[in-house]
Amino acid sequence: MVGAEAAEDVVAVVRAGFGSREVLDPPSTAPSESADSIADALAEHGGVLAKSELGPVGALVLEPVGELMALRRVSVHPDSQGRGVARALVRHAERVAAERGFAATRVLARSELPRTVRFWQRLGYVETDRDGPMLTLAKVLPVEVEARTADEARDLGARLAAVLHPGDLVILNGDLGAGKTTFTQGIGTGLRVRGDVTSPTFVIARVHPSTDGGPALVHVDAYRLGGVAELDDLDLDTSLDDAVTVVEWGEGVAEGLAETRLEVRIRRGKGDASPARPGDDADDPRTLRFTPVGARWVGAPLRRLLTAALT
Repeated sequence: MVGAEAAEDVVAVVRAGFGSREVLDPPSTAPSESADSIADALAEHGGVLAKSELGPVGALVLEPVGELMALRRVSVHPDSQGRGVARALVRHAERVAAERGFAATRVLARSELPRTVRFWQRLGYVETDRDGPMLTLAKVLPVEVEARTADEARDLGARLAAVLHPGDLVILNGDLGAGKTTFTQGIGTGLRVRGDVTSPTFVIARVHPSTDGGPALVHVDAYRLGGVAELDDLDLDTSLDDAVTVVEWGEGVAEGLAETRLEVRIRRGKGDASPARPGDDADDPRTLRFTPVGARWVGAPLRRLLTAALT
């Protein structure tokens, strides 16, 4: 992170990076940035500057916009383009935004620059608005929470249920015994569904109807499934569009069920890579990492809800 002291280096990269792009109509205002205007922006919220043996090679400026952190003037010197500098800048800025408590990051891109748009899409950014040639792209940041006990893991599931809608897909991953079913039990409690939520390993899938008119919970164990085609073939008595679907062991299998999803990876123990024993539900800590994918999660109070859950 850099502040106003780095304004000269940042403005030099911004001018070089934007100056190498094709001229658009209307033209970008980035080349008109001065050291003073950049210094003022950096003094407010900081920025990111990448350097190599060649000197400053990449830069961006941070600017909060509500609950989102805007990434402005994202630039790479022409001599260093194509070397992963932009990706590294953005990843670092996303970490800073998450540390500061922002739910998402946002960028503006021009539709006349399809390579630039594809770059942001590959990093997980999705279009949220369009004004003429100007696109707004946003990415909801991952949230990592520690549950100290199995009950706290269930509580996180119940808190998550408050923002789940019909058609939502939750994909759970983690070692055997990490607590995927424990977490799903919390979701079932929050959704107020009927029946005990237990591991569906031997039946592949269970449908838990709502007791109060809300969405049903479809609980799937994909451990023995060979792909999304087998998921589609499951004989369920409800439409996935009308239910909340939770798939254990779903990585690489269930992503095709919906355009958007919430990926949850559960690690058990503090820094202990060894898996828990199957069925062992002792009260040791679990770290849950929530990674939202798709426009569905932009604006959802996921970070606020989950980080406040155990305080």
